[in-house]
Amino acid sequence: MKVETRDLSKVPHLIGELFQWPESPGDWEAYKLTKEQVEHFEEFGYVSGIKLLDEQQVSQLQEELNELADPGHPGNSLFYEFSANESTDPDKILFHALGAWRISPGFHDVLWNPRFLMPASQLLGNKAIRFWHDQLFCKPAKHGGVVAWHQDYSYWTRTVPMQHLTCWCGLDDSDTENGCLHYVPGSHRWGLLEKPELAGDINGIMSRLTGAQRSEFKPTPIPLKKGYATFHHPLMLHGSYANTTGRNRRAFVINVFADGTRSNANEPMLHGTPQINKGEKMEGDFYPLLFDPEKIRK
Repeated sequence: MKVETRDLSKVPHLIGELFQWPESPGDWEAYKLTKEQVEHFEEFGYVSGIKLLDEQQVSQLQEELNELADPGHPGNSLFYEFSANESTDPDKILFHALGAWRISPGFHDVLWNPRFLMPASQLLGNKAIRFWHDQLFCKPAKHGGVVAWHQDYSYWTRTVPMQHLTCWCGLDDSDTENGCLHYVPGSHRWGLLEKPELAGDINGIMSRLTGAQRSEFKPTPIPLKKGYATFHHPLMLHGSYANTTGRNRRAFVINVFADGTRSNANEPMLHGTPQINKGEKMEGDFYPLLFDPEKIRK
């Protein structure tokens, strides 16, 4: 595979043939969530089992992830964050990186995957959506680390208002044995909680919960086949346990927000990006407009 060395954040559209942009507004209808799926998201804070990738697309992204995990990759400096092991447990490994979309063509183009864009827009109230940032996660076989219970927006308060959405997509089959994602249904109504250390004590959040919240803390596993995704609310409490199996558990995450979101901090939003002053709109090369249902390309 050809290794990209240019910064792909300068290209706000598909650059390869891994995904096809629909030719007409009617073609987008095939990617819509059902009324029942949207209602499930609104009631429980998530909707799962959404197919985003076919076998070929999964294979290419697996290959790209394996290349990107090498700290010596020529595009490594373009990552916002790169941790070969973010786990606080010396016997476990959690590979975690932000910014793959700037480096490899598949992870760039997956942002413009119509199977992702239409559901994302629907779940944000049929609004135009902008890219926030991506993440790569890898829990290697036998000693993959945990991701602590947390709410995504607790790390994102530097952007307002809260009109964000997370999409988690597996590049391997995930289940309760190899560290699949877990949700606490309904926790998106608990309000904003203090953020924990992401790869620290998985139960660190418990001391921040009220008695009522602890009684409602009933995690639900979200097993998924590779290529399938789950979407969740920015206040959804979620986490994942260790991988002790002989199978990898690789995944990527796409985080977006509705167009019109603004900066809430006078500092760069992501490492190596220009500052967007407090009150100014989140836009530009690093936060491209991905999809506008009112202006679907014809």
